Amino acid sequence: MSFELYDVAVIGGGIVGLSSALALACRSGLRIAVLEAEPRVATHQTGHNSGVIHSGLYYKPGSLKARNCVRGREQLLAFCAEHGVAHEVCGKVVVATRPAEQAMLDELARRGAANGLQNIKLLDQAALRELEPHAAGLAGLHVPQTGIVDFVSVANAMAEELRQKGGAVHTQAAVNGVVRDGGEFRLLASRVEVRARNLVNCAGLQSDRIARLCGLDPEVRIIPFRGEYYRLKAGRRALVRNLIYPVPDPRFPFLGVHLTRMVDGEVEAGPNAVLALRREGYRRWHFSTRDTLEMFADPGFWRMGLRYGAVGLREMARSFSKRAFLRDLQRLVPDLCADDIEPCGAGVRAQAVDRQGRLVDDFRVICAERMVHVLNAPSPAATASLSIGAYIAELAQDAFGWTP
Repeated sequence: MSFELYDVAVIGGGIVGLSSALALACRSGLRIAVLEAEPRVATHQTGHNSGVIHSGLYYKPGSLKARNCVRGREQLLAFCAEHGVAHEVCGKVVVATRPAEQAMLDELARRGAANGLQNIKLLDQAALRELEPHAAGLAGLHVPQTGIVDFVSVANAMAEELRQKGGAVHTQAAVNGVVRDGGEFRLLASRVEVRARNLVNCAGLQSDRIARLCGLDPEVRIIPFRGEYYRLKAGRRALVRNLIYPVPDPRFPFLGVHLTRMVDGEVEAGPNAVLALRREGYRRWHFSTRDTLEMFADPGFWRMGLRYGAVGLREMARSFSKRAFLRDLQRLVPDLCADDIEPCGAGVRAQAVDRQGRLVDDFRVICAERMVHVLNAPSPAATASLSIGAYIAELAQDAFGWTP
């Protein structure tokens, strides 16, 4: 087995890992390597999300989510324009379908303004119907900054730019051991051994395990949640012009089932959020003994169940019942019927859960000697990826002992 020595090894070839590697590669003379377990980059969360360029509407002002989303959105749009990646800033509406949700629209508008969004507008029923003729709601909120893109194309463009800057991208290189050897890390991976002076962990669904391989206690465990999607059949796509979202439940870091026009013209509906029994569990029957036993042995998992068990059961009902899934969609677009939608796959969210059973809602990054570990990178991580990459490069300066 051959090995090479790099200045920084980045574990994880999703969009956050690639953007972090790209930001680090901008430092003159550094040799950067990305190690990705799968045969290609952007295979997991990056390749299975809804393709939405988020505006920054939902996030608590001042949070890492808010700061990175607003800054990262503009950087992403510039990157797409420079690299010829298809995208569109089409806007979206958030729809209040119950009286209690109308007050939340006001709060979302306030948050959006605090996060620097301009021209967001509260809508009455008539104005809502002008934007989305088939949407039902008592009121709505129009957010013009929201867009759509293929994040796999973005990630591939990042990987290519990294290579042009002299970086390496090793695929089929699942890291299963990390050994300190003097002033270096030996990363023992399938098909390759990489040595590096410094390490960045952006391993997503495996990020807590990588942290433990490095001798750290991450104080969280990754719990996989599968998000299942339907799509509108071709003849019914006209029911959705752009993006239609419900008012989110503020207790959870999930945005609820929504309808999204994709850059290829398809309209996706979803996702729900159901517990997966395998970290890469894209189907209901996917099961891992190791993943399940580790999850069930974790006290934080059971505390999470006590907190959110009733909601979890409702999500499971939507998973097994097309009719239940459809009912939620019909709250937004009543003209939809069962024959209009068909299953179209799923994604798995790497949700960090702490020992008290709380769902970690913001980005969670920890640093140690010559290491940076990204342990929670929830939505809007794809939108914010270039900003997050720059943030990680800044953290690396201290963790790696670099001088500015």
